[in-house]
Amino acid sequence: MTITWVGLDADDTLWHNESYFVSSYELFAELVAPYLGDVEDPYQTAHDQLIATEIRNVPWFGYGIKGATLSMIECALELSNQKIPASEIYRLVERAKEMMAHPVELLEGVVDALDALAEYRLILITKGDVMDQRRKIEQSTVAERFDAIEILHEKDQATYTAALERHNIDPAQFAMIGNSLKSDVYPVLELGGFGVHVPYETTWALETAEEPTGHPRFALVSTLGEVPAVIERWDQ
Repeated sequence: MTITWVGLDADDTLWHNESYFVSSYELFAELVAPYLGDVEDPYQTAHDQLIATEIRNVPWFGYGIKGATLSMIECALELSNQKIPASEIYRLVERAKEMMAHPVELLEGVVDALDALAEYRLILITKGDVMDQRRKIEQSTVAERFDAIEILHEKDQATYTAALERHNIDPAQFAMIGNSLKSDVYPVLELGGFGVHVPYETTWALETAEEPTGHPRFALVSTLGEVPAVIERWDQ
């Protein structure tokens, strides 16, 4: 058997996540647009400045709702020259709390796909704020289907290597499934494993990457329901 373990990402692979961030980014842009003067597109300018702030802050705050909110607050203060009212900063904080309390919504076909992959050992590999990730995993109703769960601070070659070693997983017999080429596919391909990209409806700017076209251990599918057939084809 070529593949013995199958890894799955969580956010935007098993359940919705980025769509909630989009609404928060829209609120941020609405709040800071009045401070941007005569720029041609204040909403795009606000978005671009926020992304730059998030990139700068990831090493400090990591990923997730809390880190994104701190970046929004910092960026709002910078763009407004610290003139934005505390009441509007409070709206960003309240929005973060709403996101943290939002129920987990599985993507269509997740349970059926996990059932179809049950012949393999399954590991959930996600990254971000540990408290929020644990909350979503516990509420997801699918946690018991996994043989192992890893919540990482980052997804790169080094962290995948450490995670796979903790569970005695041979990278050459491992396939990773996720919505991010940068975080879910490329690091595993670099380790000699297999990667399946299942794009979500929207991709965070920090997760964008070009597809590894023509790579023999890479597959692009439209839905999670197509993944079992891909794994079966590789597992010959």
